Amino acid sequence: MSPKVGDALPSQEFPIARADLVRYAGASGDFNPIHWNERFAKNVGLPDVIAHGMFTMATAVRVVTDWVGDPGAVVEYGVRFTRPVIVSDADADGATLTVTATVNGETVLAKARAVVRWREGG
Repeated sequence: MSPKVGDALPSQEFPIARADLVRYAGASGDFNPIHWNERFAKNVGLPDVIAHGMFTMATAVRVVTDWVGDPGAVVEYGVRFTRPVIVSDADADGATLTVTATVNGETVLAKARAVVRWREGG
């Protein structure tokens, strides 16, 4: 079945923990303390530690690569960062996520935020 204009991709959730940010920092070489040090992040005016932009960008495109089944099929991908993804210290059992939704390049939700908590054994 071929996709049609207006078809929606299946929704997915990608929980982000501070440990993910530490692993990404090691892989990318981006050890900026706003990505791992809560005190530093707050001192520079952020509400908490934030995810790396490129980490956020890569995580978001997983919806597309999972859907198409071949990451190599994505031949172009671009974003404009509008808000940081806040990663609280409650990452052992949950996270607060900032969500951005667009249609035809226009933002359709403002201040969208989701708080997720994992259940025991889940």
